Amino acid sequence: MKIGAAMFFTDYSMSPAELALALEERGFDSLWAPEHSHIPLVRRVSHPSGGELPKQYYDVMDPFVTLTAAAMASRTLLIGTGICLVVQRDPIQTAKSVASLDQISGGRFLFGVGNGWNQEEIEDHGTVFATRHKLARERIEAMQAIWTKSKPEYHGEFVDVAPMMTWPKPVQKPHPPIIVGGAFPWGAKRAVRYGNGWMPHRVRKHYADVAALVPQFRAMLAEAGRREEDVPITIWGVKEDRDALLADRDLGVERVVLSLEAAKRDVILPELDRWAKLIEAVR
Repeated sequence: MKIGAAMFFTDYSMSPAELALALEERGFDSLWAPEHSHIPLVRRVSHPSGGELPKQYYDVMDPFVTLTAAAMASRTLLIGTGICLVVQRDPIQTAKSVASLDQISGGRFLFGVGNGWNQEEIEDHGTVFATRHKLARERIEAMQAIWTKSKPEYHGEFVDVAPMMTWPKPVQKPHPPIIVGGAFPWGAKRAVRYGNGWMPHRVRKHYADVAALVPQFRAMLAEAGRREEDVPITIWGVKEDRDALLADRDLGVERVVLSLEAAKRDVILPELDRWAKLIEAVR
């Protein structure tokens, strides 16, 4: 089992290049950057974890910029969006950003995607909140066409793309893995339908621990005629718990991701040193 780390990169956190080097040196497999374009001051929907929204949500940098810096500083570390809000992004431009970053990194990009919870943020981008899930699927399908065809086109209910030519194409074939974030069961269903991986949080208000739902997810894959190895599981938001990590490994979870504070090296590096020992334990 592999272990990755995520950080909201801000002007008061470690830099992406600095963190990428620190992770690579300690045996982490991946670095993940989240996305929020902005946070509206009036919100009707609370954060899924409850409580006040942390300051880093307001301050986070663009993930494609920070991950480019991370890719340039590292050699083997995978870099991923965790997650990219495709319902807030133009699919043609986003397809180019994904392919460009996959090229620059030498095929190390993981395209983590999600449909978002912050209704006002989403609606500020012209997206209807109630239909965002279908919009996301169509945008992802349009991007898949752009990445894999020399003269792509796509025609859906929300996305209509006339025949075009656009490069570069990604290094990874047919394209970087699309790792679908979201809780069980709806996020899992989307991963089964069009994902190359499922990335739930460890705990959500609907369940105490997502590991207990893994058998049901695998049953969904089997019913859809998809193989477990083609839609591996990445669990987000894990803790420093050796026994829990070993249980994840034995369950067949491909990767777990810890969420780091948006802080400087004096706070982060001691935590990474402790995790380096856990990486050896579960390898």
